[in-house]
Amino acid sequence: MREAVDDFAGHLAAVRNRSAHTVRAYVGDVVSLLDHAHRMGCAELPELDLAVLRSWLAKQRTMGAARTSLARRAASARTFSAWAHRAGLLPADVAGALSSPRAHRDLPTVLRADQAAALVEAPGRFAPAVPPSPPAEGPSRPSSPAREGSQSSTPDGKGPQPSSPDGKGSRPSTPTDDGSGPASPGSSDPSPAADGVAEAVLLRDRALLELLYGTGVRISEACGLDVADVDHARRVVRVFGKGGRERAVPYGVPAQRALDEWLRHGRPTLAAPHSRDALLLGARGGRLNPTTARRIVGGYAAATGLPPISPHGLRHSAATHLLEGGADLRAVQELLGHSSLASTQIYTHVSVERLRTAYRQAHPRA
Repeated sequence: MREAVDDFAGHLAAVRNRSAHTVRAYVGDVVSLLDHAHRMGCAELPELDLAVLRSWLAKQRTMGAARTSLARRAASARTFSAWAHRAGLLPADVAGALSSPRAHRDLPTVLRADQAAALVEAPGRFAPAVPPSPPAEGPSRPSSPAREGSQSSTPDGKGPQPSSPDGKGSRPSTPTDDGSGPASPGSSDPSPAADGVAEAVLLRDRALLELLYGTGVRISEACGLDVADVDHARRVVRVFGKGGRERAVPYGVPAQRALDEWLRHGRPTLAAPHSRDALLLGARGGRLNPTTARRIVGGYAAATGLPPISPHGLRHSAATHLLEGGADLRAVQELLGHSSLASTQIYTHVSVERLRTAYRQAHPRA
């Protein structure tokens, strides 16, 4: 069975071109399934049947797994079963008839337009309320989360991820760092050099926030950008999203100003030999880590007195404000990089004010 799991992981990565997060999630689910099957007396993979699959899901439910987790694990089981049948490891696709609970989908949390404006303008007015954390070393392009609403790492089965988790393939590796402040926690008399780094970090934070809200890109996509991905003349950023799908996303004048300030006065201060082409850098010169970027967004939200918000919350806010401003749903789908319009339609449930406006304008009894 171990060999089958290894072959399945290779199939997901090499043939289906799934992201590292997706492969990890699928393989973890399959290992759990096969362990449960072994405990039920299935010594060989061909002995796996629908009853074992249902027993496995029932056990997960009794252990407190959420509906979304059960839906994901059922999807993993179906994918594995179909692959094993095609590979001749199973006499039939035993999971073809496996049903799963429909995942509950919460409405996304969004900021009002004035709250979003206050957040992106916070750098320079407030210090981010985040503690320093140790740097993390890793590949240049952070892997894209496998799920959109969440940005959780559950598999969504969407698209390929070629040779690196982010789908951009063969770009050279750049260490990531935590992007925390320039001075050590115990320093009390920062040097002029430290002041320069602190100012550069603020410019970086402003560029990050303007980019996230101005384009609606995912946090992994923002941190994975290179300098060459920004087309200043057309005010467009080239983004490689889930499955390595490339799209061009426009950004506005405020984001352009923030990026120009960062590239002219901030990035040169933080840049190091290992920075290479990364657009957003941490305080130590490595590519900005998505985990740190989430802390930055949450820290400024706390300092500004806003509700708790994540980078994905800014993405939700951008999509909602676009729809409330009259943008076409298909256009918003393209901007967000959704492969299915169903993923974009959730934002129509958030735009209640837009519905009220349309009602007042169109209904004769309004």
